[in-house]
Amino acid sequence: MKEVLKKIEERMGRRIDHLAGEYAAIRAGRANPAVLDKIMVDYYGTPTPINQLAAVSVTEARTLMIQPWDVSVVKLVERAIQTSDLGINPQTDGRTLRIVFPPLTEDRRKDIVKEIKELGEESKIAIRNVRRDSVDKFKAMKKDGEITEDDLKQAEKKTQDLTDKFIKEVDSLSEQKQKEVMAI
Repeated sequence: MKEVLKKIEERMGRRIDHLAGEYAAIRAGRANPAVLDKIMVDYYGTPTPINQLAAVSVTEARTLMIQPWDVSVVKLVERAIQTSDLGINPQTDGRTLRIVFPPLTEDRRKDIVKEIKELGEESKIAIRNVRRDSVDKFKAMKKDGEITEDDLKQAEKKTQDLTDKFIKEVDSLSEQKQKEVMAI
């Protein structure tokens, strides 16, 4: 039973990690290299993340600098950024690219907050699905005679406690990101 609870905690923890990664990729007005993580460059026929082709650094509060290790990919990286959903055109000098993030408008901030809430809700649903699956598994174990009625009740309580803990963590991450977006 302890192994099952450990797996439940790992699955819920992975969902939190996934959510944190999603939030890191949301552009909140400040330059953050994570916004480029989902952009792939067609490098010799292979979709490759920008951070594997270049050094990405924050030079100022709202400016990212991309320095490709191979100068021949500058145009490829530029095209990939232009065709992405970032909505920003990079500036290039032939060797490096600069991305300047404009300040966010109030409407755009509200849209981003809505997106943050939706991602948080999706994570809560995923965590509740893990809970449901595990409670079903415990009930099957009870039916097969592997655990007693008391063990079942105890497992359900521990599963609910884990669920509550991770739901609070999702709320905390969501609230933090919303404040970050609205404060800028």
